[in-house]
Amino acid sequence: MRVGGRRKKVIIMGAAGRDFHNFNVFFRNNPDYEVVAFTQAQIPGIEERTYPPELAGDLYPNGIKMYPESMLPQLIKKHDVDLVVLSYSDLSFTEVMDKASIAASCGASFMLLGPKDTMIESKKPVIAVTAVRTGAGKSSVSRKLLRLFKDKNLNVAVIRHPMPYAENLATKAVERFRNIDDALNKMKNNELSIEELEEFEQYLVRGFEVWCGVDYEKILRGAEENADVILWDGGNNDFPFIKPSYMITVADALRPGHELRFYPGSVNIRLCDVVVINKIGVAPFDNWKQIVDNVKRVNSRADIILAESRISVEDPDMIRNKKVLVVEDGPTVTHGGAEYAAGFVAAKLFNAGEIVDPTKYIPKGSKLYNMYETYPHLKKLLPTIGYDEEQIRVLLDVINSVDADVVVSGTPIDLRRIFRIYNLEPNKPIVHVKYELVEVSELTLKDVVDKFVEKFVG
Repeated sequence: MRVGGRRKKVIIMGAAGRDFHNFNVFFRNNPDYEVVAFTQAQIPGIEERTYPPELAGDLYPNGIKMYPESMLPQLIKKHDVDLVVLSYSDLSFTEVMDKASIAASCGASFMLLGPKDTMIESKKPVIAVTAVRTGAGKSSVSRKLLRLFKDKNLNVAVIRHPMPYAENLATKAVERFRNIDDALNKMKNNELSIEELEEFEQYLVRGFEVWCGVDYEKILRGAEENADVILWDGGNNDFPFIKPSYMITVADALRPGHELRFYPGSVNIRLCDVVVINKIGVAPFDNWKQIVDNVKRVNSRADIILAESRISVEDPDMIRNKKVLVVEDGPTVTHGGAEYAAGFVAAKLFNAGEIVDPTKYIPKGSKLYNMYETYPHLKKLLPTIGYDEEQIRVLLDVINSVDADVVVSGTPIDLRRIFRIYNLEPNKPIVHVKYELVEVSELTLKDVVDKFVEKFVG
């Protein structure tokens, strides 16, 4: 819509993912709107870039500048903005309305774009894995689905939710990783971050190729060429960019009620065909009973699978009675809000003598130090943060400085492999925690895959 004959001025609030996608599919070629800025949150160091002209299109010959989200009121007034579009995930309803109130108090309207305006249709059957919160356990669900599809001799292309944190976004338009070496080479050249690799290393080492980037129309068309099935591997608690034939949403039994209090996870719980309630083995009965009741109330057609996230390590004796440093998946324990994850659970399960607090070893002024200020709930654990080589070196320096016998790593990636890329070496052993989904209900993911193949693949 135009305002007084001029294009409506827009700011897109994001975190280097959903924001770029919403721009591409809704605003890029839309003559009624002029996107004057992106704001950026959640991820350190991604603000103060430019969405490049190569991706922004003909209406934006100079690209679109990005700014810290804290500048939103100033930007609205400076550009006389008409509309603010919230385009990132894992926000409480209170946070969403707080941002809406900031926009409205500065005179702008506020928008949330929905699936009809943002999902791309595929020529192939699509199964999507989403969640109600970051860290609910999507990866273990996706891994199991891929094994089940492989057993049926089906070729699956994994399309991963974006995390384009590189300085030059034009190089990230379409990324195809055929194997782990593709990813490690990009990381060595500072073209891939720890957080990105955390999300898809597990697929590459199992022989599945991964597609991701910025332009998901082009990504989807490339992935479709050799695939029988597309698996959408969601990020945080966002809903899919690709229209699913069948949708799975993972709920977290350790965070009951979050399925109705966080955006857009609450969208997922209402859209999906099946809900997997994960981690019930370590959660009280009342927790997952509450989730079951909530699902039945808002999405009575959804099937429910109950599951445990079964934790293992190669050698439990490396943890038993030892002083341990726990390293956890960064997104899960930062903007995901979890107070602990797989590493902490493994340390307790295998009877660590002491879990060492790493905070006094973290250099002041570093981005890692700032994470503890931004997320004060972080206690007795070290989140992985490595958006460039400098941050990876800081992470290792902390690991090497902490007075501990062993590192218990709950992150999905092999930290030792990451450090070797830069010829770095930890001074203490690292125990990598593995976790696999084990269904305990009558309905299983095998039943889901059988039904999916029969209905959509043939």
